[in-house]
Amino acid sequence: MGFVEMPESGAPNFERGFGLRPDVYRAWQGLNETIKAHADLRRHEVATLAAAKRLRSSYCALAHGKVLAEQFYDPDAIAAFPEGLPPEDRAVVAFAERIVDDAFSITQADVDELRGHGLTDEDIVNVVLAVTARCFFSKTLDALGVEPDASFAELPTALREALTVGRPIEQQPHQHLS
Repeated sequence: MGFVEMPESGAPNFERGFGLRPDVYRAWQGLNETIKAHADLRRHEVATLAAAKRLRSSYCALAHGKVLAEQFYDPDAIAAFPEGLPPEDRAVVAFAERIVDDAFSITQADVDELRGHGLTDEDIVNVVLAVTARCFFSKTLDALGVEPDASFAELPTALREALTVGRPIEQQPHQHLS
């Protein structure tokens, strides 16, 4: 499941990744819930998926691509992400990728571009928070060697292949001790 021994818990692999520091996981949950509470869920998921793909985090790309494919877009559109998305979402993707690559390079022109697509300053802050929080979570999972849960193998082939951008999906579910 990972590079360090994680406590058995019967939980998804991402939770087990924080098994030695459940206090950090609870803090992450609180932060993530607070960020999402003030954001448009579709835009939050688009920004999160863009960040996860750029970070090469299969776990996060699979999880958030699945949400987008189930709640907002056709699975084929997410497999082709970001092509086929509306201009506003493509602008969010480009902004999210810039944050991941080099947040220092963000300029007023980048912010103005998002404003030109109808995003408010609060929307822009929400995108920044979604992306930077994803950087923490994705990098933590990947640095600990956490593999995406075997259940992601059930996604449609094109979607699964497009979203597996780093670590492969675990071959079989982790065997939990009873």
